[in-house]
Formats: sequence, structure tokens, C-alpha cells
Amino acid sequence: MNNLVNQILDVATSSIAFITLIFILPPFLCLRFFLSSLNSIFSENVSGKVVLITGASSGIGEHLTYEYARRGARLALVARRWQRLLNVAEVSRYLGAPDVLVICADVSKVEDSKHFINETVNHFGRLDHLVNNAGISTMSMLEEFPDITNAAPVMETNFWGSVYSTHFAIPHLKTSRGKIIVTASSGAWLTVPRMAFYSASKAAVISFFETLRVELGGDIGITIVTPGLIESELTKGKILSKEGKMVLDQDMRDVEISAVPVTSAERCAKDIVDNACRGDRYLTVPSWMRVTILWKVFLPEVLEWSNRMLLVAGPERPPTEAPSKKILDLTGIQEVMYPPSIQ
Repeated sequence: MNNLVNQILDVATSSIAFITLIFILPPFLCLRFFLSSLNSIFSENVSGKVVLITGASSGIGEHLTYEYARRGARLALVARRWQRLLNVAEVSRYLGAPDVLVICADVSKVEDSKHFINETVNHFGRLDHLVNNAGISTMSMLEEFPDITNAAPVMETNFWGSVYSTHFAIPHLKTSRGKIIVTASSGAWLTVPRMAFYSASKAAVISFFETLRVELGGDIGITIVTPGLIESELTKGKILSKEGKMVLDQDMRDVEISAVPVTSAERCAKDIVDNACRGDRYLTVPSWMRVTILWKVFLPEVLEWSNRMLLVAGPERPPTEAPSKKILDLTGIQEVMYPPSIQ
């Protein structure tokens, strides 16, 4: 009987999917476009509101700080590097932030996360936007790790760091009817060699916050951001090595990025804040990266084959001999594709 039910569902769901695609999807897309246009007109004004940003000392987080500052938000900035945070805070005040709180903390530690949420609410009396942005990456094949636990900080920072802060922030965000903005990655669906742990952590972030959106209903807005290659410390080559230490390796950066254009962090930050204030559920920056979802769905074998062909040098050869790196070295195209800050 169970097999019969499943066979019936196999046929029924195919029919329902076809009907949905033909008759329901077009009017739904029109309705979504109308609501998006309406939200653009009545976009949230964040002047005077309290925004907490993790990973605020560099990259996307730093420029998110500046974008919110220009709009008059009060800011709580969180990162591990105290002096860098102080510098970002000073620029933010100059750009228009009326009050800036600086908190040195590690998002991968649950007590630190509890501390910076409480510190923010104690200082400002409320919390309106939580921006989960802190993240790190590694660029090593699974087999290259001498100790597999060396890769654990990637998941601890990228996934658990967002979960911890969200857990402690939810009661305050419910009170303010606030928003959560989380930086995931298009790497969540792209099968890029040496990025398995990073991609897995970002896929977990997307799945978690999509599920959380269902749990919370409309109490808290959630915007999931899936950037492509953005100007940041990662695209400058700062990675977690297979020995478990943070290093700067621009050769490996060139192998992984090759001739793919890198978007400026400033442009990315503006798009994120614009979309969050409109209440959008998803954002991919740059927008052309959305086509890679179709590649993943309809051409997964081609995507896997091309990434391996371009990014893997072959047995017993160093990764810097991969075609992706050779293309970059021969053409010098990084001067066109990369922002000056990461060249």
C-alpha cells in the first residue's frame, strides 16, 4: 500500500508542478514585483535605530557600517580586532552615526555572543537590526588537512557565530519588530574545489535562517544575502590554513578566483542595506550570480567538470599550476577584474 501511495504521488506531484509553472507562477511573480515596488516606496528609515554588525572591522562588514552610518543609525560594532574597530567607529561617526558602541568579541564563543547582545541592549535600550556578517574560509582539499579539526573554526564562526547571536537577539528583535540580515554566500550552491568547508557552512546558514523564518512568521524580517566574489579579506587571500592558522596566501586566492570579477564592498553594502530596509527575503550580489543557480539545477555535471578542469592542477602538481592561475598570470586580467585594494 505504501508503494502504491508513493507511485500515485510521483504522478500527482509532476502534474501539480506543471500546472504551477504554467498557471500559478506568472501571476505570483507579478504580485511579488508589485509588492517589491510598494516596499521600495515605503522603505524603512533606519535613522536613530540600533544596528548591530558582526565582522565590522573589514570587508563587507566595514562598509555595511558606513552605509548604516550615512543613514543615521546608531551602531554596535563587533569584531576581534580592537584597533580596527576603533578606526571604523571613528569614520562612522564622521559619516553621520550619532552613537557608536565598539565591542571586541569572538562570535564563535557563545558567552561572547551573549555579552555583545546584552551590552548593545543595555547601552541603547533596544535592538532593531542584527547583521550576522562575520566569516572566515579555508582553501584546502579535504585530504590535505593533517588534522581535520583544524577546519572546525570555519563552521564555528560562519554558522554557529550567526546562530549564537541570533538566539540571544530574538527577544529584543521581537519587541522592536526588527530584522536579521545574514551574509551567506553563492558558494552555498557552487561546487568549488578547496572550498568545501566554507560552502558547507554557508549552505547551513541558508537552511537555518530559512527554517527560522518559518518559525518566526512575520515577527522578525530575515534577509539572506548570497554574495558572489566581494572585495574583502577573503578575496585578498586571508584564509585559514590546513594547519589551522590564519595566513595570507594570494597565490591560492588567484587559483580560486582566477578571472571572475570581484565586486566592490561599498556597492555590495549599499545593496544589502537597501534590500533589508525594503524587507526583501533574498539578495544576490552581483545579480548576475543568480544564473549559477540554474547551472547547479540543470547542468550540475558540467559545473562540476568545468570547476575541476579549471581549478585542479592534477596529481602530484602544486595547485598554483592550475589552469585558473595560469590564465590570470598570462593575461594580467586581474587589473581589470579586481578592485585596486586586493590586487
